[in-house]
Amino acid sequence: MPYDNRLNIDVLLEAFTDLATAGSEFVSSSQLVDATGSSLPAVKRMLSRLVAEGKIVVTGRARATRYRLPATDVPVVEVQVATKLPSTVTPARGGPRWSTESLKLQEQLTLPLAARAPVTYRREFVDDYKPNETFLLPRELAHELVALGRLPGQLPAGTYVRKVLEQLLIDLSWSSSHLEGNRYTLLDTEELFKSGAVATDSDAVMLLNHKASIEFLVDAVPVQGLSTSLIRNLHAILMRDLLADVASLGAIREKVVNISGTTYIPSQVPAVLQEMFEHIIFKAQHIKNPLEAAFFLWVNLAYLQPFEDGNKRVSRIAANIPLMLYNQAPLSFLDVNREDYALAMMGVYEACDVSMAVDLFDWTYRRSQTKYKVVSESLGSLDLFRVKYREALNEAVGKVVRSRQPMADAMAALGLPDEDASKFEQLLAQELNVLAVFNCARYRLGMQETQAWIGEGRPSACVAEKSLLLDNNNERHPLL
Repeated sequence: MPYDNRLNIDVLLEAFTDLATAGSEFVSSSQLVDATGSSLPAVKRMLSRLVAEGKIVVTGRARATRYRLPATDVPVVEVQVATKLPSTVTPARGGPRWSTESLKLQEQLTLPLAARAPVTYRREFVDDYKPNETFLLPRELAHELVALGRLPGQLPAGTYVRKVLEQLLIDLSWSSSHLEGNRYTLLDTEELFKSGAVATDSDAVMLLNHKASIEFLVDAVPVQGLSTSLIRNLHAILMRDLLADVASLGAIREKVVNISGTTYIPSQVPAVLQEMFEHIIFKAQHIKNPLEAAFFLWVNLAYLQPFEDGNKRVSRIAANIPLMLYNQAPLSFLDVNREDYALAMMGVYEACDVSMAVDLFDWTYRRSQTKYKVVSESLGSLDLFRVKYREALNEAVGKVVRSRQPMADAMAALGLPDEDASKFEQLLAQELNVLAVFNCARYRLGMQETQAWIGEGRPSACVAEKSLLLDNNNERHPLL
C-alpha cells in the first residue's frame, strides 16, 4: 500500500473494525501502519489520542503492546451453534496463517504483564523430548517441508547453501539484524557488503558480524557438523565488538540476564546453562528430520538464553546448520514482522507453547524455499566438476592470493589426476580473474587481503588469462 500521510480518526477506527472482522481483535501498531498506509509515528500519535479519549483499549507493554476497540464497538458476527469457527486466520497485512491455538496464545500474551504469572526455565521442555519419537513441529508438516526444500541428488553437505550464498548473506544478515532493531535497509546492507567498507557504527558491525558468521558456518559445518564448540564460535563471531567483555564471547554466561516485555526469567545458574546447552546440542544431533532439527535449535537456544547477549541471533543462524548438512533450502527469516516474532518467542518463554512459532516457521520457511529455488534455478544446473574439486579450488585460490604462489605451484601440491588437471587449471584461472572483495568469502579470504592482491595487479591471474587465450589458439604455454 502506498504511503498516505492523511491519517485521521475515522480512517484508523475503520482499520480497527476491518481487522476485528477478519479475526484480529488485538492489533499492533505495525498492523495499523500496513492497513492505513500511514507512517508509524503518525499511527502512534493517533493511537495515543484515541486511548486518552477512551475510544480504544491498550494492553501489554513494549513489543507486546496491542490495541482493540472497546467491547461494545467490536463487530458482532452471528454464528449458528453448529457452524465451525475458522481454524486459521491470515492477518490483513499478510503473514502467517495463525491457527486457533496461536490466536488463543496471542490473547494470553497480550494481557498486561501484571495479569501474567512470572515463570522461569523449565528443563523438562528439553528433557522430555525424544529425537525422532516426539516432534515440536507437527510430524506431517516436518516431512512436507523436507520434501519441499530438498536439493535433489546425493551431493556433499553444504552444496545448496554455497550455490545461493551471495544472496543468502544479504538476506539472512539483514533480516536477523532487522529483527534486532537494526536501522539499515536491505539495499544499504547489500551496498555495505559489496563496497567492502569498514564498519563505522554498531548497526554496520552487527550486519558484518552476521555475514562473517554465515561464511564461517558454510566452511565449518560440512567438516565439523553440529557441535557445542561450533555454536560457541558462532556466538563469538556474531557478537564480536558488540560486547564490552571479550571474555563473554562464546562463553556460557555467569551474569544475570533479564528480558523486557515478558514475565519469563531465564535460569541464572551457570551449571544449569552449561548442562542444558550440551543437552540441546546432543538431542539436535540425533534428529533425523532436518526441518525438525532446525526448529528445535531455533526455539531451544532462544529459550535457554545460554549467552550474555545475542541469543536470538545465534538461534536464527544456528537453525540453518541442519539445513546445510542435509542440503535443504536455507532459512533467511525474510519479511518476518518483529512483533509476530517477539510474540512467538514469548509463547515459548512463558508457556512452552510453540503454536505461534510453528505457524511463523512454516510461513517463513516456505517463503525462503521458494526464493532460493528460484535463485538456484537462475544460476543453472550444478557443475559437478566444481563440486568434486571444491576444497581443492579453495586451497589453490588461497595459495595464489595469500602466498602469491604461481598457479602451477599451487596446483602441483594438490596431486590432481592427469585427466582433470587441464580442466581444473582453466577453472582456477577463471575464478582468479573474477575474484573481488564482494565474493571472496566463498574462498575463505578476507576482504582486505583480497583487495591487496587485486591492487598488486592480480599476480598469477593475469598470467593465467594470457595463457588461456593462447590455449584457445592451440598454442600451449606453461604458467609461471
